[in-house]
Amino acid sequence: LYGDQTYKAEPTGILRPNVEPIIINGDMNFSQRSTSVASISSGNGWRTVDRFRDWTGTAGTWTSTQETLTSGDAYEDGFIQALKWDCTTANASLSAGSYLIWSTSLEAQNCALFKKGTSEAEIMTLAFWVKATKTGTNTVGIYDSVNNRAIRQAYTIDSTDTWEKKVMTFAGDTSGALGTGAAKAIEVTWYWVAGSNRTSGTLQTTWGTDVTADSAVGQVNHADSTSNNIHMTGVQLEVGSYTAGTIPSFQHEGSASSLNRCQRYFEIFTSGAQQDVGPCACWGSAAAYGGLRYQVE
Repeated sequence: LYGDQTYKAEPTGILRPNVEPIIINGDMNFSQRSTSVASISSGNGWRTVDRFRDWTGTAGTWTSTQETLTSGDAYEDGFIQALKWDCTTANASLSAGSYLIWSTSLEAQNCALFKKGTSEAEIMTLAFWVKATKTGTNTVGIYDSVNNRAIRQAYTIDSTDTWEKKVMTFAGDTSGALGTGAAKAIEVTWYWVAGSNRTSGTLQTTWGTDVTADSAVGQVNHADSTSNNIHMTGVQLEVGSYTAGTIPSFQHEGSASSLNRCQRYFEIFTSGAQQDVGPCACWGSAAAYGGLRYQVE
């Protein structure tokens, strides 16, 4: 089925091609921008861990870090880094528009394997390790940004400050083809804080036009105490229907390959130190101009 590929045996007996994982940097190993950013209370962007973006508004104040793991079930499963958010200023009385969302996205040309918008649309299985101080119901979803379509699911964090692995399936969508090219197509979104604008409807558990009020119904408020932390690692997305007992093991991609994939979207040049950027020409007495070539196209 995969041509001239090499295969590795899975503990469950599954054979899979030795190809790149669908989610980039799902083990949180690369954080090119910074390993710690404090005083996050509004806006959106990639603060620390590569390929994982946040959307924040009136949801308290947070510090985002790339966390090094030394113990716990996620560590025992082979993960040494995680994305951690620590609540430093609480908001126990959310406004209607309050939200804290994490997301990671995929290009349209990398989503053909889902066969979305065809009669053969594939089921998707999402898995991730999560640890949080606040227990209770949380929501995660798949969003089609090309056609403004979405599907969500609820899951429960059962034990405080304990790593738990979550595995959930999402139905295939026979509507809404994603097209081709490098434009953003599929987003995986995790909700941690949601005001009534996002919780007043009915959770959207089947594919359909995205409805804001249906996006995070039942979501607990992780911003209600400065004791609260959220941790996540081991994010993987698979084609097909799997359970916790049958899902293929996480593909721990080589560091060179994983960094290369991250640098497709962001590449940092050394700040505050000398760095060779290529040939330059003088421009007056106090400036120069020249070309700067990215390592990854």
